[in-house]
Amino acid sequence: MKQKTLSSYIKALDKVFSEYIRQRDSDHAGIGKCITCNWHGHWKDADCGHFVSRAEKSVRWDEKNCALQCKRCNGFRGGEQFLFAKEIDKKYGNGTAEKLQLKRHQTVKLSTFELQAMIDHYKTLLKSK
Repeated sequence: MKQKTLSSYIKALDKVFSEYIRQRDSDHAGIGKCITCNWHGHWKDADCGHFVSRAEKSVRWDEKNCALQCKRCNGFRGGEQFLFAKEIDKKYGNGTAEKLQLKRHQTVKLSTFELQAMIDHYKTLLKSK
């Protein structure tokens, strides 16, 4: 039996986390609104946008750092960071975007056990939707 690698756990977590965020930000019919523009569409046609880059592991799976975002804003417009920050502060309170910017500098090293626990957590949340 082939042993799973750290990168395979990260890939699995990215997949389930992205689906959770996009469904979280959608209505009962699966329609969501981009956090940074007026685009409306099905969650399957949207991205899980990150305010602070997903390259920063300390905020990669932080729910406050992520939201449903259209492919245009997330990809072609570089994430629309200024608008994203304003919407995060509106949703979670003033200063939240700044706290995420500070949190990005924390060093995080997750074990495969911790990653699997997070995968299981988001799978459970998706089942309850």
